[in-house]
Amino acid sequence: MDGTCWDVADSPANEAAFGRPGNGRGPDKSCFPQVRMACLIEVGTHLVLDAELAGCRTGEVTLVGRLPRSCGPGQLVLADREFLGVPLWRAFTATGADLLWRVPANRILAVDRQLRDGSWLSRIHATTDRAHRDPVTVRAVAYQLHGTGRVEDYRLVTTLLDARRYPARQLAALYQERWEAEAVFAELKTHQRGARVALTSKTPDGVLQQIWAHLLVHHALRELMVRTAATRGLDADRVSFTETLRSARRSVTLTPGSFPP
Repeated sequence: MDGTCWDVADSPANEAAFGRPGNGRGPDKSCFPQVRMACLIEVGTHLVLDAELAGCRTGEVTLVGRLPRSCGPGQLVLADREFLGVPLWRAFTATGADLLWRVPANRILAVDRQLRDGSWLSRIHATTDRAHRDPVTVRAVAYQLHGTGRVEDYRLVTTLLDARRYPARQLAALYQERWEAEAVFAELKTHQRGARVALTSKTPDGVLQQIWAHLLVHHALRELMVRTAATRGLDADRVSFTETLRSARRSVTLTPGSFPP
């Protein structure tokens, strides 16, 4: 799960409904109002399984808190460090899904029991649980990634407590799949919508309609890619999104009705 923002047309109605973020360089505001979107994305297929939309004043954690409705047993939910909190953790685990989330750098994870693969059992607490009477047991994994000229430390926590069945090295490798969400946002906002393009509707209802339309078109394209890959015995990642998008656009232009909505 992850989030992003959409630039929308600069109109009084859109600004009142969605808000306008600061530009980070002083008291001035951004050129465009923005809609914040939180998504649940299947990393293997890039299908957006669920989404929540709100104005930019609404935080990602609030929006993500509505996504457990689409989770369940047999799923592993990956998330970045800003989402780690006991209420959200419990909301997702209550669905039966397993979790693998990154830990903020300032979070202390005491060692309750060291495991054979270097991971350890620990506990996390809600910020409201000052007496630490209602902990959540997690398994912590620490590792390093060596990038260009620097080393970055990572720590993860997971509901997968069995180190024999779920070795730390495999979990660390698996967590890197979380970055597939960025590829999905690029497909939606750069290739499909167009780079540095604001949504055109000047009304809030029209803006939401445009975003849902983009999500539905993206879902249809990705479904087509998954079926195409299956017929050829390929991984869905081997099929080009941009080529599929171009083919769909040609089919709609040349043969209306050939690409179903």
